Amino acid sequence: MQPRTDVVRQNDVTEDTQTLLARNQRSAGLARDMSHIQGWGVDLDRKNRPAVPMERTPPRLENVHWDRPEEQPMTVRVFHSPERPGMTPVFGTRQPPKGLSGIMRAAAYKMTENDIRHWLLLLVADRVDMVEGIGEDLMHGRVPNVLGEMGIKAELKHNPQGLVKKAAVTAAVVGLGYYLLSRRRAR
Repeated sequence: MQPRTDVVRQNDVTEDTQTLLARNQRSAGLARDMSHIQGWGVDLDRKNRPAVPMERTPPRLENVHWDRPEEQPMTVRVFHSPERPGMTPVFGTRQPPKGLSGIMRAAAYKMTENDIRHWLLLLVADRVDMVEGIGEDLMHGRVPNVLGEMGIKAELKHNPQGLVKKAAVTAAVVGLGYYLLSRRRAR
């Protein structure tokens, strides 16, 4: 059923309204002309549409009642979006926030999800958490397999030029950091 565009009171018609009416009539004509295209025709007759009436197979069971399941206990700090009124019934607790990365995540979750700073802080917190994990491994006497875990062997095999660039950038950043720290100590 299409809205009637011919029934408009004279005092309601403005230049914008006339433009909109003309555009609607053009688009309706365009849709009629393109109905032969496969996939077009969502406005087909309801008798000819496969999803009408919406059926559910098997049909829903009537008079079935259930109790809300017990919520998962919160044993560690869990972050959730400030847009969300409360916690979801189930959430992950395997890696609770810790250290500098945890502080960064807490700062990120104080911002809304549509703020780019929220996502950038979470990305940086992931990288900081990776470095913290390497430090934690070293403190416990385990030497991490950095070459294997970071894919450096595969990078060397499949993209040696990219690996050289990454190594040069890393060396430059480390060298600059060392220079700045040594200059500060000299003062």
